[in-house]
Amino acid sequence: MSLRILIADDHDLVRETLAMFLDADGESQTVSAKDLREALEMIKSDGPFDLVLLDFTMPGMKGLEGLTKAIKANEGKPVGLISGTATRLIAEQALEAGAAGFLPKTLPAKSLVNAVKFMAAGEVYAPVRFMSGKDDPEETDFEKDLSERERQVLRGLMAAKSNKEIARDLDLQEVTIKLHVKTLAQKLDAKNRTDAAMIARDAGFV
Repeated sequence: MSLRILIADDHDLVRETLAMFLDADGESQTVSAKDLREALEMIKSDGPFDLVLLDFTMPGMKGLEGLTKAIKANEGKPVGLISGTATRLIAEQALEAGAAGFLPKTLPAKSLVNAVKFMAAGEVYAPVRFMSGKDDPEETDFEKDLSERERQVLRGLMAAKSNKEIARDLDLQEVTIKLHVKTLAQKLDAKNRTDAAMIARDAGFV
């Protein structure tokens, strides 16, 4: 009997790649959703699924809140998280919150397929190297787009400092900080400085 799997991720490429790998051996049937709302609707209409995989940073997730909603909706069947940016701490919190497992997007395809089968069988999957911190990336996908200076400014925003305070800390002009804040808001698709700080916190940026 084939496994029914729902993959929810806002990146088409990730969804298609995962589905391709999982459906290759003919043992699973994969359907996909692009955000949490769509995923929950599909669980309601076609579920429960043998396994639901949620991208940690897709729209609607609000951190682990989305995970809890999906676990409830999938009627006790496994729900796992996939992420390219989450840290070990988030993975630990997700498992504590009842996730069936945690898949870093850096996993090789073969490991990914095995992990999915493992979770669908009712086991909890957490990659040992990732959980031990050995594979903690030097920088996450989230940080790759940010310059070192932008990261410093972002940390200031997360500490709820004013532009003036950040400027003083970094020995820069206040106007320069203003520009960095503007760029950060654009890059992170944030409405304002508080929103930027929240997005960074959700992505596990420290």
